[in-house]
Amino acid sequence: MVTETVQLFLAMGVMIGFARFLGYLSFRLRQPTVLGELLAGLIVGPTLLNILGFSPLFPDGSSIKHIIVEVSEIGVLLLIFMAGMEVDVQALAKVGRPALFAGLLGFFVPLTTITPVVMAFGYPFEKALFVGILLASMSTSISAQVMLELGVLRRREGLVLLGAALVDDAIVILSLSLFIAINPNGIANVAEGRSIVEVLLRMTLFLGVAIAFGWFVLPRLANFVGSLPLAEGSLMFAIVATLLLSFAAEFFGGIAGITGAFIAGIGISRAKRGVIERVDRGIHAVNYGLLVPLFFISIGLRADLRVLTGDIMPFALVMLLFAIVSKIVGAGGGSWLGGFSRISALRVGVGMVSRGEVGLIIAAVGISLGILQAEIFTVAVFVVLVTTILTPPLVRWSFSLPDEPQQSQQA
Repeated sequence: MVTETVQLFLAMGVMIGFARFLGYLSFRLRQPTVLGELLAGLIVGPTLLNILGFSPLFPDGSSIKHIIVEVSEIGVLLLIFMAGMEVDVQALAKVGRPALFAGLLGFFVPLTTITPVVMAFGYPFEKALFVGILLASMSTSISAQVMLELGVLRRREGLVLLGAALVDDAIVILSLSLFIAINPNGIANVAEGRSIVEVLLRMTLFLGVAIAFGWFVLPRLANFVGSLPLAEGSLMFAIVATLLLSFAAEFFGGIAGITGAFIAGIGISRAKRGVIERVDRGIHAVNYGLLVPLFFISIGLRADLRVLTGDIMPFALVMLLFAIVSKIVGAGGGSWLGGFSRISALRVGVGMVSRGEVGLIIAAVGISLGILQAEIFTVAVFVVLVTTILTPPLVRWSFSLPDEPQQSQQA
């Protein structure tokens, strides 16, 4: 008799290997690796093969699916931790008006345009607002890789894109945390009888304590543990800090666990260079060798593109259109207001179109907390998939356009 543990071994082995294989094929086709891994999840999920529904091998497939989804959540936390480690607060303060304006308007324009459109399709305000936050996110990894291939990542457009991404990430994470703290469909603080003022005070107190701990204490602890004769001590400490701060964010702050992971990443990025290098190397190996493929597989297990029938497809296409246009207008317009020429501003706006893994993380949070229903979750995955496909050729096209003089030299 095949035990559930053996079923789990089989499922994880097949899924991780298939995800990495399609990721490699995607890379060979000059597409983002994340695209292949997302497609792998959709193929093995209910959209096509639904392998966990193959009863001879997985007679109790639902429990296997639950385990895979839960384990993949650790990958989400470590992805956000890695994003936090990339934040250079001092450099962020120097990137200038184009990056700041692009990040701010690149968030608020999609949020304020997409939310009422979702409501126009009959969804309640809280779900519409969550979709607005989701589609206000962005992923720099895809655009940065294309710019690196083109040799333009260190040009003003590339530097502003990276700076704007940090602003966008910070606002998205804080907005998501605030939404979950207040929204009774999230971590039910309001439903427990707490007032909005109490929720905000709880969130503010936690953020104040956590940020101070992450900024002053965490790097010193990381340096101390890194000096001990422990095998992969720095990596162990980074993972423990990420998990504990993520727990504290939800349990004490009533906000998204990824906020704690983000703070942990920022804190450990202030440790000694040797510690940072060991943590970065170890986290990257653990995440991309195991947890990230599982995360994209888990997205596919929870999404079913077959629901995009004639009834829901108009909603999906409208969301896709607004996701693209609002990001170009918001981020591009922000960098233009910051002093960029129209062509340079267009390049920044186009570079921020992809939602990538950031959009998937927020979508996964939404469905796991019961905020998003299956059809909205699938629409979100559809938008992430298409924007991920469209961004590389759009970036290449934008840099084929002739340059214009900049409005100013402030960057």
